Amino acid sequence: AFRGFGGPQGMLVIEDALARIAGALQLPAEVVRERNLYREGDRAHYGQAIKDASRIAMIWQRLKETSAFAARRDEVAAFNAAHPHAKRGIAITPVKFGISFTTTHLNQAGSLVLLYQDGTAQVNHGGTEMGQGVHTNIAAVAAKELGISIDRVRVMPTQTDKVPNTSATAASCGTDLNGAAVKNACDTLRARLLPFAIEMLGEKNGRAPDENKVRFVENQFCDVDLPESALSFAELVQRAYFNRTSLSATGYYKTPEIYFDRETGQGRPFHYFAVGAAVSEVEVDGFSGMTQVTRVDILHDAGDVINAGVARGQIEGGFVQGMGWLTAEELIWDADGRLLTHSPDTYKIPAVGDTPKIFNVEFLSEAAQPDVIHGSKAVGEPPLMLAISVREAIRDAIAAFGESGGQVLLASPATPEAIFTAIDQRRASAKKSATVPAK
Repeated sequence: AFRGFGGPQGMLVIEDALARIAGALQLPAEVVRERNLYREGDRAHYGQAIKDASRIAMIWQRLKETSAFAARRDEVAAFNAAHPHAKRGIAITPVKFGISFTTTHLNQAGSLVLLYQDGTAQVNHGGTEMGQGVHTNIAAVAAKELGISIDRVRVMPTQTDKVPNTSATAASCGTDLNGAAVKNACDTLRARLLPFAIEMLGEKNGRAPDENKVRFVENQFCDVDLPESALSFAELVQRAYFNRTSLSATGYYKTPEIYFDRETGQGRPFHYFAVGAAVSEVEVDGFSGMTQVTRVDILHDAGDVINAGVARGQIEGGFVQGMGWLTAEELIWDADGRLLTHSPDTYKIPAVGDTPKIFNVEFLSEAAQPDVIHGSKAVGEPPLMLAISVREAIRDAIAAFGESGGQVLLASPATPEAIFTAIDQRRASAKKSATVPAK
């Protein structure tokens, strides 16, 4: 199990198959991949329609342009022609990753939101913060829904005495599920505060506003027709308290319209799909198999991002973690079945020095996702698979050793030993063909 629980392994196999098809047809791998992208109207093998499938091709084309892929392909070829013992490779690969638990009943979340007389809020939800930023996202959701600044929102440590029966913080939907549950609680609280807001604005302005024209924003509330007459949110909460109004509310959310039949393997298991693409360029040393990732360009669909810093951190971190999985993190057992790579001194994970020299990450613009909290999209697991572009760039570099054409069989992870072995096979094949007399 890794960041995607089976998804990365399946994608790796398919991308390897596409690369071998490209080698057999003597076509650039990016051409074969582009011809096999989803199109509008396509369905997945489990029967679900791929909604907004055009985003995949849009990202693909836009990234090829912004990364100057065609020009760099020529530059790579020129470098390789001039350097017999070091080769560069470049590759672009896509990702499409379904978001939701395929175990349908897990797609639910609860929350508990409390308001205090000083205009602050306490938020409890079922997501576990493990450094990925879910509490930051949830705080932003609550702040926007209540119309208060984020410094007035306190997100509490997750506890089942506040929010029972929580689903695992997994499947990349921690913000989706819990954010929607928190919004539901905030909607309830806003509805309770609304009559008092109308009353207070009426007292100040001499006329009560229509309920649809009351806005909660910047720690205040106002009549949209008279924004200069804004009043304090804290005063509003105090008015509600003095009138014996409950200032706590539970929230709940369940992902709509999803189901999956494990017996038939058919259904609509995902609420939406996260998509993206990455261009990676590497340089491989022919003597040692050592690889350096020189540049990475990523264009990812994160919807309408709640917090750009959190999303960027997830994309960059997931990508580098994927690089480690595909190029360094090798499991080795001895003859008796004992794991030899069992600790940090024997199991190599990426370090700061392994990150790409140039690392460009961009979000797809104007990409709000309907029916998801604040139009955002998950960025937990999908970015890991973008690192397959690194492995395919390594394959492209290996192909430049020896004669052009033919297959490049590359083990995974593509460790220096595996890369050197693949290069050696290319060179041996070239020598063999050179010694075979012409018929």
